[in-house]
Amino acid sequence: MTEVATARRSRITPEREAELYEAVLDLLREVGYDALTMDAVAARTRSSKATLYRQWGGKPELVAKAIRHGKPGRAGDIDTGSLRGDFRMLVSREDDCTMERNSALMRGLFMAVHTNPDLLRAFKELLVEPEMDEFRSLLQRAIDRGEIRADCPALEYVVHMLIGAFATRALIDDHPPTQEFLTSYIDAVVLPALGVPTV
Repeated sequence: MTEVATARRSRITPEREAELYEAVLDLLREVGYDALTMDAVAARTRSSKATLYRQWGGKPELVAKAIRHGKPGRAGDIDTGSLRGDFRMLVSREDDCTMERNSALMRGLFMAVHTNPDLLRAFKELLVEPEMDEFRSLLQRAIDRGEIRADCPALEYVVHMLIGAFATRALIDDHPPTQEFLTSYIDAVVLPALGVPTV
């Protein structure tokens, strides 16, 4: 299976793959998931549908991989020497304008995920699970440094807290998430829940 996936990926250069992912994200912002078609992606990127299906298998996989590719780096790569520094680095990877665009995009996709089992599966396998693994690595380093107790009950809810703040800012405050908001939220809520000092 891995050899087949590698063979598929090897037919498209990284630059071409990035171009395709950007086109998918643009189309998602323009028409939403339900109206997005492989025909539209093929036309936008001057590709054949056969190539798209051979490379990604279908629309759910293509969208999940495009979302993951569009994220600025991997959480598992961050290591500033402190959990607070790691969180701040994570937040600083997207400026406020990008955060606002991505927040709107994700709100639309969350609705589609609930009505499309194939998209839900692709999101879990290709986006959520890999990112959870990376985030666990970030938290494990904080445990290894002695910043967090390994039995801290808040550990399993950190991702829920962060995603919740990002996703509900517009709903509750009628404002998009911003670096300032997320940084202050982390200092006021997430780090105290983990027993990590903020000064």
